[in-house]
Amino acid sequence: MINMSDYLQIVLTACFVVAVFVLTRFMVTWRLRRAVTSILNDLGAQGAIDEGSAAALPCSKPNTLRLVIRDYHSRALQYMVSEGVVGLTPSGKYYLRIRSE
Repeated sequence: MINMSDYLQIVLTACFVVAVFVLTRFMVTWRLRRAVTSILNDLGAQGAIDEGSAAALPCSKPNTLRLVIRDYHSRALQYMVSEGVVGLTPSGKYYLRIRSE
C-alpha cells in the first residue's frame, strides 16, 4: 500500500531530476557563450578581420589532456565557422567575417 509520503518522495525526486537537467542546460549555454565571447575578443585583439590578417588560435585543436572537462572553445569555434561568423583559411588560421547587411 502506498501512502502520501511515498507520493511526496516520487514528486520531489522528479522535481530534483528536472531541476538538475535545467541547471546543466543553463551551465552549458553559459560556458558556450563565454567561449564565443573569448574567441571573438581574441580575433578582434589580433586584428584578424580578413584572410590576409588571419591568426592562429590555440583553442582550434581539442586538448587531449583534458579528457574529463569539456572543451567548449573548440566546439564554439567549429560552430562559428559553420555559421559563417568566423572564416578559416587553408593554412588553418581564423579571421572574423564582417557581413555587410
